[in-house]
Amino acid sequence: MFECVINVSEGRDLDVLEAIGERAGESLRDRHSDTFHNRSVYTLINAPGPLLEDVRGLIATSLERLDLRTHQGVHPRFGVVDVVPFVSLERAERALALTMRDSIGHWISTSFEVPVFYYGPVGDEFRTLPQVRRRAFRTLAPDLGPREPTARSGAVALGERPVLVAWNLWLSDVSLERARAIAGSIRSDAVRSLAFAMGEQVQVSCNLIAPELVGPAAIYDQVTSQLSGVERIERAELVGLMPASVLDAQERARWDQLGLSDQTTIESRLS
Repeated sequence: MFECVINVSEGRDLDVLEAIGERAGESLRDRHSDTFHNRSVYTLINAPGPLLEDVRGLIATSLERLDLRTHQGVHPRFGVVDVVPFVSLERAERALALTMRDSIGHWISTSFEVPVFYYGPVGDEFRTLPQVRRRAFRTLAPDLGPREPTARSGAVALGERPVLVAWNLWLSDVSLERARAIAGSIRSDAVRSLAFAMGEQVQVSCNLIAPELVGPAAIYDQVTSQLSGVERIERAELVGLMPASVLDAQERARWDQLGLSDQTTIESRLS
């Protein structure tokens, strides 16, 4: 089984989001939408054949319905279909996930004339998603498609990666400057983090890229140790799904505090 986690630059128009999700067919296991980010994360899981068909349906509908020129949100983005990673749920199948990534890349660039940037293994090099975001159209040309972004659709980053956990902490009575400092303090080879202003609160947004080494509880405690006075963690939030093994590694008594449950696992959505 393979996972494809499609990040789309729309999180407010529920009718459009439903229409996009319908095209994901039986592969759709979860959708997480946020109005401040104005972004949705669709988690698709299936065998290769039906997964690729549903990925094409979701991407095509997104490109047809969304327009980057009218988009506003706090999350960095350079495309209406912004990030599309393929993930093998079995490590031995990562080569096939890479083949699926490349197949979708050629399809997007030829069918829609949208620039495509690859991340993960690319020839003899390895690129991270942050590297692509920093370098795209500056020191890094698209791997496929037009040399410049399209005004309506922008560009897309297509990747192959291991399982990661996207997880956020919402903070109250914390300034954005403080939140940025906290996000920087927890950043490491295992954790990518950013801070955003979210109305009257701030959010420390994390990608736990080695969740078996650094899980949600460890990050929660690191952030808590830096808060003082009236500053507090309002709530924690999982974006998408996580492996049951990562959930089981967190103390069960803390699941609610960490925004986790049995229903937030990949395995629960496949049963």
